[in-house]
Amino acid sequence: MNNQIRTYRMAQDYGYQVDPSIPVIGYTEMVNNEMCISHSHPRAQLIYATRGVMHVVVGNHIWVVNPLQGLWLPSGIEHEVTFQKDVNYYSVFIDPSATDGLPINSFSFDIPMFLKQLVFKIITFGTEGNLTDSQHRIIAVFLDELAQIVPSATFLPTTNNERLQKVVDLLLNDVASKHNIDYYAELSFMSSRTLSRLFIKELGMNFSDWRTRLKLIEAIKRLGEKQSIKEIALDLGYETASAFIFMFKKHLGKTPSNYILEDENDTDKISA
Repeated sequence: MNNQIRTYRMAQDYGYQVDPSIPVIGYTEMVNNEMCISHSHPRAQLIYATRGVMHVVVGNHIWVVNPLQGLWLPSGIEHEVTFQKDVNYYSVFIDPSATDGLPINSFSFDIPMFLKQLVFKIITFGTEGNLTDSQHRIIAVFLDELAQIVPSATFLPTTNNERLQKVVDLLLNDVASKHNIDYYAELSFMSSRTLSRLFIKELGMNFSDWRTRLKLIEAIKRLGEKQSIKEIALDLGYETASAFIFMFKKHLGKTPSNYILEDENDTDKISA
């Protein structure tokens, strides 16, 4: 099997089609080990997948998007998307004429079942326009639902600060690390106090919180790949699965098992 990442490009660049008579354009495709290189387009975009995991970079933020989440991208936002193996990808592109009242910042969010069903319905409308009155009403409901979405906490801030980036890279490359901030400060030839201040100034959170966020996002990615909870816990540096489960529930409000179960239940409803 070829696991190398390839450059991904849609058959049609729907994000660039500015046409108020087609307020939304839906698109779906199965994508495997491909990357959509950094780009922006005039249409805003909702990204979602019923299967698989996407790695999305927007500015200094990284999101790992699994089937329980969507990602919102306003128009003109530079972004890069990496599709890991077997991603059943859905996207809706919103014309600039229809974005009044929609969020102005990029973020991931817990996508409700109703919004998912609206996405699937819009996919059936085609891309040529000539929408019926019924389709226009469905689009209006879809836009109303989009206006109410709220961010989730599952993003990872990054930095352009050269000194801090060295520490961030070390943490990204060793998610299971148990070293404390003193260890990374010494490697970076700075004091622990200076490194601590850099984390708060550049990343908006302290060292411990950032590393916990990294572990959460990696856990979500691995859950999306159907790895076992025990395997994930050990790979992330936890002594026991129960310690990992406690951390996961503390920050996301549900256990990893319930997280997976909710995903599977939604998938069953979609296919019913």
